[in-house]
Amino acid sequence: MTATATAIANPTVTTIGGRHFGVLDGWRAMSILMVLAGHLLPLGPKRFAMNEAVASGGMALFFTLSGFLITTLLLRSPDVPTFLIRRVCRIVPLAWLYCLIVFIAVGAAAPVWSAHFLFYANLPPFWLIDATAHLWSLCVEVQFYAGIALVVALVGRRGLWLMPVLCLAVTALRVATGEHVSIVTWLRVDEILAGSTLALVLARWPRAAAVSSNWPVMLVGLVLLLASGHPEGGPLAYARPYIAATLVGLTLCAPATSFSTLLNRRELAYIAKISFALYVIHVGLTTTWLGSGDTAVKYLKRPLLFAALFGLAHLSTFHFEKRWIDLGHRWSRRPRRLEAPQGDRRD
Repeated sequence: MTATATAIANPTVTTIGGRHFGVLDGWRAMSILMVLAGHLLPLGPKRFAMNEAVASGGMALFFTLSGFLITTLLLRSPDVPTFLIRRVCRIVPLAWLYCLIVFIAVGAAAPVWSAHFLFYANLPPFWLIDATAHLWSLCVEVQFYAGIALVVALVGRRGLWLMPVLCLAVTALRVATGEHVSIVTWLRVDEILAGSTLALVLARWPRAAAVSSNWPVMLVGLVLLLASGHPEGGPLAYARPYIAATLVGLTLCAPATSFSTLLNRRELAYIAKISFALYVIHVGLTTTWLGSGDTAVKYLKRPLLFAALFGLAHLSTFHFEKRWIDLGHRWSRRPRRLEAPQGDRRD
């Protein structure tokens, strides 16, 4: 069966260069569900701080997946213009539209506009506002895209092996400064770089993980991930990028276990498909009537908020973002046709 036929037969499969990563949709769905739960639901008494732990764990998984997929893509095809065009068309339209609506509604100042539209709002002196507080992660992502694209443009695929070095350097900086959880890129990007490192390890040593992704192992890993994101997690916070990367790596190396089968469920594949829109939109809805009122009223409205969130995310994914993604693929193919007669420029 061809790669295309396999992907059609099993919609939960993520395919890059003929390699299938069926569990990644499940991890992506888990990551966004953890973030939504951490931001929108009461996860026990506040003194237990479980909301922070769950949201932080979800972001670590999200960043790991991003680093893994981007690095795997560039390992296969270090075509920087194509990579940048497609990334811009995937991320920017919805992010800019969301910011445009929010900033018009609140009358944001010009520096806030520029910081968000150029994706540096997460850097000191910080330009995030209530409705965009979560967009620090998009800033980290876009800055990572720019950095890895520059490395590959300068030295080709070989430059990707700089990612593990940078990952350890960022973690070392976190240890030196005592930063357990940060929104500043140079104190958080090790979660993405850990995913990049995972991609490099599995590309070179595809059977690197010797431990099966069975339920006991994965449950222990998930508990460690939550502990590493907890405010009282202590030094375990420095291991958060590596715990998340290990969890993902185990399921990639042992795709036939019952835990991996769970990650391949169609319901999770659908949530993964709309996950970007869910993430971008969800905080904005909490600033509307759907998120207003005292604690009791606010949580009574949560079913309505979730219904509106998933409805808007579906519309955005299939009727707005898809158009831009298709345009990105179309635009990125044009330079390739022009350069084809000059031969393959890969390393």
